[in-house]
Amino acid sequence: MPSPQQDPHLSRLSERYRVLVDIAKTLTGTLSADELYRAVYRETARVLETSGFYISLYDARRDLATVVFYADRGVEERVEVTYRGSDSQVLRLGHPVMIADQTGGQPVVVLGHDPSDITSSAIAAPLRYKDRVLGAMSAQSYRPNAYTEGDLELLQAIADLAAVALETARYVTELERRRLEAERIEEIGRALASSLDPQEVLSQVIDAAIELLSADAGTVWFFEGRRAVVGAAVGTLAEAPRREYRIPPALAERLVKRRESLVIDDVRTSEFIPQALLQDIRARSGLVAPLVIDGRVVGAVSAATSEPRSFQNEEVQLLERLASQASLALANARLHERLHALSLTDPLTELANRRHLEMQLAREIAAAQRGRALTIVLFDLDHFKRYNDRHGHVAGDAVLRAFASVLSAETRRMNLVARYGGDEFISVLSGSTQQGAAQHARRVLQRAEEQPLLRSAGIRVSWGIAAYGPEMSSAQDLIQAADRSLYASKEERPTVRERGR
Repeated sequence: MPSPQQDPHLSRLSERYRVLVDIAKTLTGTLSADELYRAVYRETARVLETSGFYISLYDARRDLATVVFYADRGVEERVEVTYRGSDSQVLRLGHPVMIADQTGGQPVVVLGHDPSDITSSAIAAPLRYKDRVLGAMSAQSYRPNAYTEGDLELLQAIADLAAVALETARYVTELERRRLEAERIEEIGRALASSLDPQEVLSQVIDAAIELLSADAGTVWFFEGRRAVVGAAVGTLAEAPRREYRIPPALAERLVKRRESLVIDDVRTSEFIPQALLQDIRARSGLVAPLVIDGRVVGAVSAATSEPRSFQNEEVQLLERLASQASLALANARLHERLHALSLTDPLTELANRRHLEMQLAREIAAAQRGRALTIVLFDLDHFKRYNDRHGHVAGDAVLRAFASVLSAETRRMNLVARYGGDEFISVLSGSTQQGAAQHARRVLQRAEEQPLLRSAGIRVSWGIAAYGPEMSSAQDLIQAADRSLYASKEERPTVRERGR
């Protein structure tokens, strides 16, 4: 009986067995994906011809396979190749395939720079882990009939070992990613608890997205009607000088109506990217998740890469979790703004209340002390108390709202109009002289006389004007001066009119 050293077949089997043992040891200790691809290639090249060699990973949900490693004649290269997984018999059926001569067809992926110089024969095997096909690997030759069934079996054995190693590496990477994600989510949570500034929290969300997704840029978008406006951006890819873009119909359907995240494999050809934005960014691939507040999509969070990339399901889920954090930050900020506005707003007239007035006047007095003009007008509704007592508080409230509407309409947005108390109102006219304030008061008086409810109720308006002077040290001094002016104007009338407070 011949010994293994004498029998070439037994010797070859023994060598291949040792190679598989060595491959198992090598792959088990390799946790970096890129290092793993190179290790699989080097170990396969020990026992099989690999003039051409590639490894692809398969996303079954999107039916997309992406080449993650490629070597041609011993030279490792970075390529931009994706293909539909269902077009590959290896991925579709999960079975190895051998091609003796590819001149009659190309059932496996063929890579190379020169279409006239392609490999002639190939073997390909699925990367199988339990009941899933993770991807495929292929050894190719420029010679026809370069491989045997034994070579195909060996490649499949290597692929099975590689699949386990890939899944282990992916698991370790996922654990590390989740650890980092937990840390960043905790940081964002602390920011939510300690800050009501949405920009601060949004910046942390974008930073986390860039770090955890290994992206080159991140952006938060706000939707205003049919336009998307840049709310915050980090990174060098999204220069976005226009800062706002029209939302394409496909994006509105997917993101706004269906509230679904989307993966953009090639930004240049995607129907989801506004054409104007293509002129402003250098991204090649992207990932977008909706921002939902109170059941409504108000914007989106996006991450982009400068190189082509196929984002995986877990990365989509990660961005969605970060988008939830951003939504919470925005909801908290908006709630705070509403509560703050309520604390400074008179609930009946929706004008600024007395507290708001005092805060504004304190700022205006400081500016007036530096030389800016400041004048206020104090308005009073004559006969209001009589009308309120006779017709009831509901009718009286309607009169107050009617005058508040008149006052708002005749006051510029840069100025403040407030309900001072009862039936008294104040206009704060920054940068205005007494002459300008008098013109403002006369316009208000004329508009009030034309207002149907005020006219039918017999309500007349009195007013007093006060301009800031160096003898005044506080807002109260200014208001008291306006009050004296108001009383003086009432005294000049033929009859003394009742003043309701």
